[in-house]
Amino acid sequence: MESVTAGLAGTAFALFGAALLVWTGVRTIRRAPVALGVSPVASTALATLFGALFLALGVWFLTHV
Repeated sequence: MESVTAGLAGTAFALFGAALLVWTGVRTIRRAPVALGVSPVASTALATLFGALFLALGVWFLTHV
């Protein structure tokens, strides 16, 4: 039962992380703000950091199922 939960969590984290990285990349290429009212450099850096973190966490969950 725990492997099903870890697989579901891993999939959710990996999908969210990948989507956040793609979204951040598209917004950066189009020179659109990643977050309104925040420094463009800081928002891009934090979104990239958290996207990579969630993707890595999701992959870690999926490899330890």
